[in-house]
Amino acid sequence: MNEILEKIEKAGHIVLVSHPAPDADSIGSASAMYGFLLQKHKKVSWFCKSDKINHKLSFIPWFENIRATFPASADLAIALDCADKKRLGVDVKCDLINIDHHATNSSYGDINFVKTNAISTTEILHDFFKENGLKINKKMATALYAGLLDDSDAFLSDEVDGTTFALAKELIEHGADFKLCNKNIMKSVSLAALRLKAVMLKNMSLEFDARVALFCVSDEEMRAAGAVLEDCVAALEESLKLIHVEVALLLKQNSDFTIKGSLRSNSTFDCAKIAAKFGGGGHMRRAGFDIDSVMTLDEIRREVLNLIKKEIVV
Repeated sequence: MNEILEKIEKAGHIVLVSHPAPDADSIGSASAMYGFLLQKHKKVSWFCKSDKINHKLSFIPWFENIRATFPASADLAIALDCADKKRLGVDVKCDLINIDHHATNSSYGDINFVKTNAISTTEILHDFFKENGLKINKKMATALYAGLLDDSDAFLSDEVDGTTFALAKELIEHGADFKLCNKNIMKSVSLAALRLKAVMLKNMSLEFDARVALFCVSDEEMRAAGAVLEDCVAALEESLKLIHVEVALLLKQNSDFTIKGSLRSNSTFDCAKIAAKFGGGGHMRRAGFDIDSVMTLDEIRREVLNLIKKEIVV
């Protein structure tokens, strides 16, 4: 922690990095750090290599300051919730601090502050601020709460314990607008997401005695719905509520015919182990990967299902 504070003190221009297609934890942790750096009167920029960022996260403070261009004048970058270098979306040339909670984090930074027992990166940041006696204002508290809410699956995930609720209570006491977070993250839905969800559920297949729910989404289907990657998540996670389903797999075709894979589990099945086979990563119950080579959805479907078959008890 002292090394991080020393790096921040010496830096002239700090860039915060959220991963492409960011979730509330990546945006929330970067936002909270942004607020802290403003308190320190630091020159700060916020980088995210995404053409479109889920609009439902726009309530998080400083969201409007996110840019898709990495500033050349930066002498320090801080990556938030990025499990590996590929998730940065840019080749960082300056000093790099890596703050994350993924079990598959590759410790790619010059300084690595990785706590795999934390439920979210925002939990790590909260502890960092608290243990160093740093002020958490209302905007920072709201951003931290947003990440906690999302990564804990609205406090329903098995990783939630008394510490999680104590953290939520503390953030609310700091002024976190928890009602705003709940409304936007848990209840807000776009027309595109609803249209895509209908298509996904209609085309869903069940594999291995209904233990695996499979979704294959073409770029044409994405464009027809006007949807983005995050819009796929609702159907993917809802399928885990089916009585026999233990694993949910999404294979989404990109416009350049590469493929994005996402895995979810409500059992002891290790999603991160499968994702790692394709250079991806994440958590045991939630992971993702990218297939950069041009493959058909059918080709990659067979390959991933074969790997799942070896791991799942049928």
